[in-house]
Amino acid sequence: MFDFIRTHQRLMQLVLLVLILPSFVLIGVSGYTNYVSGDHDIVTLGDTSITQQEFDQARSNQLRQMQQSSQGGFDPAVLDTPAARSALLESMIDRRVLAETAANERFSVSDTVLRQAIAAMPQLQVDGQFSPERYNDALASAGLTTRDFEQSQRGEMALSRVLGPVSYTASVPSVVIDKLGLALTEERTVRLLAYPATEYESDVQISDADIQAWYDKNKESLQLPEQVSAEYLLLDEAAAMANLPQVSDEELRKYYDQNKARYVQPARVNVSHIQVNIPSDATEEQRKEVLAKAQDLAKQAQADTARFAELASAESQDAGTAKAGGKLGWITQGAWPAALEQVVFALKPGQVSDAVEGPGGYHVFLANEVQPEKGETFEEAKAKVEAEVRRQLGADRYADMATKLTSLVYDNPTSLQPAADELGLKIKSAAGIARDRLLSSDEVGANAASASEDAALLDDVRVRRILFSPAVLNEKQNSGVIEITPGSMVVVRVAGVKPAHIPEVAQVSDYIREQLKDERALLASEKAGQAALADFSKVVEEVPEGFGTPLEVSRINSQGLDKSIADAIFGTSTDKLPVYIGVNGPQGYVIARIEAVKPGDENNVMLAALPFQLNQALGQAEEQAVLQAMRTAAKVTLLPEAQEALAGENDSQN
Repeated sequence: MFDFIRTHQRLMQLVLLVLILPSFVLIGVSGYTNYVSGDHDIVTLGDTSITQQEFDQARSNQLRQMQQSSQGGFDPAVLDTPAARSALLESMIDRRVLAETAANERFSVSDTVLRQAIAAMPQLQVDGQFSPERYNDALASAGLTTRDFEQSQRGEMALSRVLGPVSYTASVPSVVIDKLGLALTEERTVRLLAYPATEYESDVQISDADIQAWYDKNKESLQLPEQVSAEYLLLDEAAAMANLPQVSDEELRKYYDQNKARYVQPARVNVSHIQVNIPSDATEEQRKEVLAKAQDLAKQAQADTARFAELASAESQDAGTAKAGGKLGWITQGAWPAALEQVVFALKPGQVSDAVEGPGGYHVFLANEVQPEKGETFEEAKAKVEAEVRRQLGADRYADMATKLTSLVYDNPTSLQPAADELGLKIKSAAGIARDRLLSSDEVGANAASASEDAALLDDVRVRRILFSPAVLNEKQNSGVIEITPGSMVVVRVAGVKPAHIPEVAQVSDYIREQLKDERALLASEKAGQAALADFSKVVEEVPEGFGTPLEVSRINSQGLDKSIADAIFGTSTDKLPVYIGVNGPQGYVIARIEAVKPGDENNVMLAALPFQLNQALGQAEEQAVLQAMRTAAKVTLLPEAQEALAGENDSQN
């Protein structure tokens, strides 16, 4: 929320499946006192060390976790940098220092505390209660034993007790919080007058000599990374749908009939009934008596349909519907036996049927409401049916083409042409693909991948990673099939490689011209603004022409002002008002006229989280200070081999 509050977080935090197990990520399954030393140390500290083998294993675990969490969309190049390797090594050193301290000072966790902590993990609970079954399933899915997991958790909790009390007990004095709250909520009334740099661009003149001079001075910043031009085959729904055979009317009608419920709502009737049961052991005479009773009830209902509910309640032997006046609800055609449907669907609204034999006995039906069949005829739905049939044919063809594509690019590893010819696909090409991005059209020229309709596909991290893999980059082999989405896949091969280079001045002259224009327009804006500022400083009573409406700004509500402008406003003395200040903003020079100051309010609702944030920030700062002191006491030493590891010179993964 506040600019001055900086939350300090460790750069690398990894999640193992559903359980937070940093010790597994960094050094595998072990207790906090159990570390395996190798014969190639890269860091020494206290009585232990970190070996090259441990560092390599930590990098492998880190990469695997990142790839799993991003479902294959993580670019390993992000971690293959000195900065990333250094951050990982630093985290390993910190962890080892904590482990050594915990072991030397005999920090421990009781069995009771351990059980309580594990039982409180949400991932191991069902309906808010610890579930032994969930616990065992979670460990099994992670490939861990109960002993290994509980040992690691005991170690984690012991480690947390080394620095935990430092951060938990940190507290910023209330007087500091109050004064800071007043400073944050102090409001200043300002008017602004901007001198947009764009207004001065038309006066800027750039010569070829200017461009050459800028190029000579800044050409190193223009260096382009190694890039490739690629050929690729794209198989997607559009490719699979192309050139599908025509579907005959006969086939379309067959599909319509088989899926008629999707286009036509069948007829339905809202019915009530009176049921007279036939005993299971009824004689013929008894059956006649039941029929006679049902026929009599039918005649009574037909004579006065308004009495149907009354008759059903009094006479129907279907206990489930009798209480509701015999109401059965909506019956859709095709849901009942044909004999009953023939009677029911022949009724008109308000009409009562004769007695008809059905399940359980004889029934008398009343049609409360009738809805005829409605929907689209075949002719009306023909276009929709054809689109659905073609879509299904396309899906089948896509699956077949995908199988063939996989085989064809494998059988012809150095050319995409056989696969293109066999499947009727077009070989596409694009240039300017770097390891970390697609270069712009200005940087590449014609056929830039970034300007292609397939730019999003070519910028996919999986595509770029494969293009720079050894077999594809150096041997110009086809890649395997890369599934981008469930409905699209691509095969790529490198057509050409352009090493990292600084482009010629002619290639970047337009870019340099724009840079110079922006720089000089900003300078012109600043010059004009400073000249006006000198005059405004003499104006006290009246507001000079051009200034906007007053704004009430504070440090916690800057009204959208750029940070450089807001900082200048609050960094200016207000002993004498009004006061004018000038500042270079991102869009040009800005003059601010500060007219009034309103004291801050320490009870402002926007300060509610301030004490917590300050205490948290202080706790993290003190925690890091203590950790640094512990590192000093442990005499942490990076050996020469560590620099090689950080530079990637001993990288066993490559």
